[in-house]
Amino acid sequence: MADRQGFQKLMTEVSLGRVGLVMGLEVSRLARNNADWARLLEICGITDTLILDEEGIYDPTDFNDRLLLNMKGTFSEVELHVLRSRLRGGALSKARRGEFKTRLPTGLVYDQNDKIILDPDKQVQQSFRLFFDIFQRTGAAFATVKAFARDDVKFPCRIHLGPNKGELKWQRLTSSRAQLILKNPRYAGAYYYGRQRSRKNIDGSTIFFYSCP
Repeated sequence: MADRQGFQKLMTEVSLGRVGLVMGLEVSRLARNNADWARLLEICGITDTLILDEEGIYDPTDFNDRLLLNMKGTFSEVELHVLRSRLRGGALSKARRGEFKTRLPTGLVYDQNDKIILDPDKQVQQSFRLFFDIFQRTGAAFATVKAFARDDVKFPCRIHLGPNKGELKWQRLTSSRAQLILKNPRYAGAYYYGRQRSRKNIDGSTIFFYSCP
């Protein structure tokens, strides 16, 4: 239920006994997994809340109705799994051909033909050329960071999330940022896919992390 405020509100209202009937075209899709769906059915049964979809009305306190609702939830989860598998297969197929679009690091953008080009901003281009020139001379990420700090040169960062998505932000170059740039195959002109991984937390939220080759 993490990050699903609507579903959380529904669960709260049902738990408080303020709901007499939960309606939906396909009510089993209210929850994205069987655990959440079973919890909703349990609470509806305790509070005598009925459930209605386009095929009929169900009483979670009735064994036959509850059995049918559980089956609907199972079928819905299977269907979602099949859809995700097909989408995943399509993405992998495009990735093998190098055609699957992924989020580009700062300094690179897609043109109108989905080709990867340098950021049109000349200041951004100069910053990256300076970064790689210094690294080529010094051979160390830490020395590159020190050179930027010594000259008080800010480094660009493209915001990818939030209300300022897409905007360019200039900030101090850090060692961790320098390491990420040097380990990113995109700057060497190589296509990659699958470095980002995701993992579900126990509360249902998702965290993302990167694996560097």
